[in-house]
Amino acid sequence: MRAVIQRVQSASVTIDGTVKSSIGQGLLILLGIGHEDGSEDIDWLVKKIAGLRIFDDEEGVMNRSVMDVEGECLVVSQFTLMASTKKGNRPSYIGAAGHELAIPLYERFCDELSRATGKTVGTGTFGADMKVALVNDGPVTIIIDTKNKQ
Repeated sequence: MRAVIQRVQSASVTIDGTVKSSIGQGLLILLGIGHEDGSEDIDWLVKKIAGLRIFDDEEGVMNRSVMDVEGECLVVSQFTLMASTKKGNRPSYIGAAGHELAIPLYERFCDELSRATGKTVGTGTFGADMKVALVNDGPVTIIIDTKNKQ
């Protein structure tokens, strides 16, 4: 799994002109799921994201997690994060999981993140044409790949 995590003041996802989900201060998480991903990737990534200290404390030092600031999370599936650009100029998405694997893993990730943070997690719709809007805070953007834990 690959996640692009952005600290935001606000974020939303709109589908066919209707806002599906929106959050205030918190994390916008773009999530790519590969065909080799499983439960252990979800468990590790949820724990990492929930505890990620990227919010400022009283001294302006990034020392607080999304839970510490009582922030919200919005998770948007994004198969293009699994792109390979090794050959040519047209990305290959062969490493991205198909719907039959990716949808249950995406849903479980969102459920587990909700449990870990104690808040409902906003979502997009898997496979939909989504318009994502955000107000970056910082900006702070972190990329995490569960295949590169070390």
